[in-house]
Amino acid sequence: MTKTYSRRSFLKTSAAAAAASLLPSLPLRASIATMGGSEDPHAHRLANGWEFLQGSLGSPWEAWHSEEVAVWQQVAMPHCFNAYDGCDPDVPYYRGNGWYRTHAPIANPFKNGRTLLHFEGAGQTTTVCVGEKLAGKHTGGYDEFVFDITDLLPATDNTKTAKNKGVPISVLCDNSRDQDRMPSDLSDFSLYGGLYRHVNMVFVPEVSFETIHIHTELASSAGQIVSVLGSLHNPTASTEQLQISIEVFDAKGTQIHASKHTIAPWKDATELTTFTIQKPHLWSPSDPHLYECRITLHGATNSGVDTEYIAHETFGIRHIEFVQHGPFKLNGERLLLRGTHRHEDHAGYAAAMPDDLIDQEMQLIKDMGVNFIRLAHYQQSRRVLELCDRLGILVWEEIPWCRGGVGDDTFKEMGRRTLRNMIAQHYNHPSIILWGLGNEDDWPTEYPEVNQQAIRTYLQELNALSHQLDPSRFTTIRRCDFARDIPDVYSPSIWAGWYRGTYPEYQKTLETERDRVNHLFHAEWGADSHAGRHSEDPDKALAKIVTGKGTDERGMDYLPTGGQARVSKDGDWSETYACNLFDWHLKTQETLPWLTGSAQWVFKDFTTPLRVENPVPRINQKGLIERDMTPKESYFVFQSYWTKDPMAHIYGHTWPIRWGADGEEKMVKVYSNCDTAELFVNGRSAGVTHRDSQNFPAAGLRWMTPFTPGKNTLRVTATKSGKSITDEITFVYQTETWGTPAEIKLNEKSRSTLDGKETVTVEAKLYDAKGVLCLDARNRIRFKIAGLGTLIDNRGTTKASRVVELCNGRSEITLIRNNGSSVVSVTTSNIKPAFCAIA
Repeated sequence: MTKTYSRRSFLKTSAAAAAASLLPSLPLRASIATMGGSEDPHAHRLANGWEFLQGSLGSPWEAWHSEEVAVWQQVAMPHCFNAYDGCDPDVPYYRGNGWYRTHAPIANPFKNGRTLLHFEGAGQTTTVCVGEKLAGKHTGGYDEFVFDITDLLPATDNTKTAKNKGVPISVLCDNSRDQDRMPSDLSDFSLYGGLYRHVNMVFVPEVSFETIHIHTELASSAGQIVSVLGSLHNPTASTEQLQISIEVFDAKGTQIHASKHTIAPWKDATELTTFTIQKPHLWSPSDPHLYECRITLHGATNSGVDTEYIAHETFGIRHIEFVQHGPFKLNGERLLLRGTHRHEDHAGYAAAMPDDLIDQEMQLIKDMGVNFIRLAHYQQSRRVLELCDRLGILVWEEIPWCRGGVGDDTFKEMGRRTLRNMIAQHYNHPSIILWGLGNEDDWPTEYPEVNQQAIRTYLQELNALSHQLDPSRFTTIRRCDFARDIPDVYSPSIWAGWYRGTYPEYQKTLETERDRVNHLFHAEWGADSHAGRHSEDPDKALAKIVTGKGTDERGMDYLPTGGQARVSKDGDWSETYACNLFDWHLKTQETLPWLTGSAQWVFKDFTTPLRVENPVPRINQKGLIERDMTPKESYFVFQSYWTKDPMAHIYGHTWPIRWGADGEEKMVKVYSNCDTAELFVNGRSAGVTHRDSQNFPAAGLRWMTPFTPGKNTLRVTATKSGKSITDEITFVYQTETWGTPAEIKLNEKSRSTLDGKETVTVEAKLYDAKGVLCLDARNRIRFKIAGLGTLIDNRGTTKASRVVELCNGRSEITLIRNNGSSVVSVTTSNIKPAFCAIA
């Protein structure tokens, strides 16, 4: 499917229609043009000086007069009040009120300027007060919002007191259950609460830009028309002429356009300039070239005071096409979309990820070879989108209509508003190619019901609105089969080898689904894996699975009980099986010339209230990395298919003990993109093999070899285009067989420091009555502590959870000593507890 629009038709369908949706209002649309973040000299990030209170207050007055009945704690921004309890194994995470307060200094450099409070995202319903005066209320946890607080400031806002101490600002964040708010409370992820994205104080002149949109359109094979449209924030209705200078630069800093305009303040959105770039430098994942548009607004206000304000926008030029029943094309050439998914979630922070961790995560995604990402299931932070632009990662971004059925008018209006905001706020990102309209809105427990006609009607409305606001991009939705004909691109539910069917059925399912829609994309596929758990017989569960009956997820398939046999319920949740499943899917995808692409679910483990019985309770463990960004083995499977620089990874870096009979041949797999590889077992060559992507598993880079009882060392040397790379692992091979688990032991493993504090790691192991380590044991255990020490738990990882399933008969946890003695215990059903004294 190719979309082409003349400049005239674009202005009719896009600019005029978008103008109606971008009218200045409270809350403002939070345009990137006016909200410059940390790099804007007129923006002050409110990161410090905050206090937090979990619980309810009687009124905003009590936010400043509650010391007798409430204990406030100092916090730094961003802050999520579910950072610790998001994956508590014993009680659901907190859902309720969280109050914040601070004194914000006011130092507006503009005479008669406007002072704005800019929230980059807060969960889930936010009420803001200046003193006791209401500044505004925003419902929705993921889009940006702005309140103009100028008229709420005291008359002394420019006095020494206001500048130094600042004005009192209180914020109530409420993530209580709300059936009229998106996403649904039954969503398979946590609806976090708090100021978990940045809060900025922004100073602008009396008249400033609210929104700047840059539209690009192919004029000819050698030229590109660029239109710059803008809307104003002009609450005083100034009528004085504005002087506007527009400059455009390429990535090298070369100016390619400059123009000056004199214009009276306008309403709605208007075209400021149009120009042509001859021989434009096109944006792509391999060459993410960005242009910069710099707009200077200079003019006299009603008060006669001159002002000058500079807005910056980046944009890229690229052309997208979905061929009917065929592939995706970028800039006229076929590009197989190789993708994953992202939730905003991290161990110890929940949704309040610091900028450096966001940068690390996005770089890990790019280093895996990704060229596409679905941001699930909501609008994500501007930093993520900026990184996608710079790193070259194409994006599907969606509104939070997730498992919500169709509620009342309040519910429906929220969907319209979040769609308008998402498009307005992220319009200029060249990385975005798909606007997602919803997710799994056929879920069997939807509120108020799964009314297919109502869902279709509402989806049609959102689809039309998206095309009206932005006809240059495509719409999409995942898993709502009775509405698959409405969006431009549709993703069915295909979970071959996990929730239903087996992974060899994957290609047949894809071909069946291709013929049911015009444009197919496969979002969400994969398998859960318990990090550190490995198997000598990973595909054993496939023998139980019924084939030929579909590979979709149905009903309550995600539950660990009930229903027909499925790997998600009857498999071992090992990293070994997950790697095999990923390997099969990836080898299949690269052989299908018609396939648009896919996005594996999900890049990083994340919290969910629905999966209490998982090996790490309340954690969706389908990530390729753990919640603290520790890579699992599967990360390297994707690298072996998707990256270009030579890489080689022997499977089993987190598998300290393998097992089998003495002399039994065992498989060694190497995931690599190299042409050839040679394996050395305890210093002796096991032979050279050649890579063939269709030779499953491990693309032919595998060996059958015996191990020596006890310690073994494996080393591989792989070669690609004359470059060699090596990898090495060491493990113990156990030949003793074990019986029923009978004894659990707990011992100190190591000591270290963390943030200047001494830590101790203890390890639990499960043995049979003869003292043989039970290497297939999956018992659920619980760590407890008594004394001065503190467990590092509730991180949602296999090594930082006080309740967790064993990984091959082992588990560990770390404690902070706090300069004192403690006793750590470990318990599991039907076995005596074990203790370890820490001095």
